[in-house]
Amino acid sequence: MSGQLSGHWAKLQANFKRIRDNKAFEWFVISVIVVSSIVIGARTYDIPPGVMGFILVMDVAVTLFFLLEILLRMAAEDRLRDFFKKGWNIFDFTIVVISLIPIDDSEYALIARMLRLFRVLRLISFIPEMRVLVSALLIAIPRIGYVALLMFVIFYLYAVVGSFLFASINDFLWGDLGAALLTLFRVATFEDWTDVMYETMEIYSWSWMYYLTFIFMSTFIFLNMMIGIVVSVLEEEHRKSLEQGLTDLEQTEERRMQTLDEQVAELNRKLDLLLAQQINNQEIKK
Repeated sequence: MSGQLSGHWAKLQANFKRIRDNKAFEWFVISVIVVSSIVIGARTYDIPPGVMGFILVMDVAVTLFFLLEILLRMAAEDRLRDFFKKGWNIFDFTIVVISLIPIDDSEYALIARMLRLFRVLRLISFIPEMRVLVSALLIAIPRIGYVALLMFVIFYLYAVVGSFLFASINDFLWGDLGAALLTLFRVATFEDWTDVMYETMEIYSWSWMYYLTFIFMSTFIFLNMMIGIVVSVLEEEHRKSLEQGLTDLEQTEERRMQTLDEQVAELNRKLDLLLAQQINNQEIKK
């Protein structure tokens, strides 16, 4: 009896794997994620009650679909713990669990609705290119942190110097360290920075050197350094993704060959049994 159950489960699991690995199914899930995003966005508008009822039904349907989809992916694994070995699977599982939080007649309804917005992030786990981008960004954060620290030092030095020199000209922009930092951030983002520079140049004609050197270091040097770090990490992640894809393809081919060998062995066994039965029948006739 247990053998029959295990055999039925193996067939179901094989069907689950085929559905999970089917590209059409993946694109259908992506479409549902997009529809879910549209439904959440539509609820921010003042819409008729009839349409709102339809949107609520769609929201429940999408939630149930995500639940069935994650259960299917979990059932497709040979062992349940293998599902949780992948970070993106844990990410999807967490989002699905969050989306199951009831949102009606609850004092936390607003928080629950906002948490459902995270379903949009499932696009990242389903699109390989976006997974590579996010992985590269997360890996690049420690390296970018050192550049950001150095940039803060430059901001700090220039802010202190600017506060000492220009506080008497415009106390609102340069009156203290905090105001000076905000002003330098405005300069670094090129938001009407020339107005700030011309105001100080009326008193200190050489102050243009202060602004140009700051812009050169903060924008041209540090920003390009950050871009270089992200591009370098992105290339590494893309190379790893290609290698992982080749490894997965090789493993898939190995599993297919192993399955084929098992089928051939089973066929040979049946042929041997058939031949043995024929020989026994001939001996009985004799």
